[in-house]
Amino acid sequence: MQPTATVLVYSDDSNTREQVRLATGRRPAPDVPVVEFLECATPDAVLRELDRGGIDVCVLDGEAVPMGGMGVCRQIKDEVFDCPPVLLLIGRPQDAWLATWSRAESAVTLPVEPVEFASALASLLRDKTALNA
Repeated sequence: MQPTATVLVYSDDSNTREQVRLATGRRPAPDVPVVEFLECATPDAVLRELDRGGIDVCVLDGEAVPMGGMGVCRQIKDEVFDCPPVLLLIGRPQDAWLATWSRAESAVTLPVEPVEFASALASLLRDKTALNA
């Protein structure tokens, strides 16, 4: 297992990015690596960081402005080779079908509920670790 996992968090709202950090803590579960966060407030910053590589999971805010996380997810799934798994933050449970359209691997509702979020993030990190083993 790698010593750390890099999680990219995209939201134009610093409070949402903080909710993600607080819900995760140092690691979302005992059997996954310690998490380091890379925060992005614009879609261009997301693309730039993904081009650099080294991202294990992306957490994208579906309510972000000017481009929501669903649109960003759909774009990176089309444009980024070996795109990392995506956890999408959605405004309502009814928006889960849009998360499927965007090709996100997982989705949780806002505001971030710590146990639900940590569980979803840990699951994506486990899957990523299993693929790399």
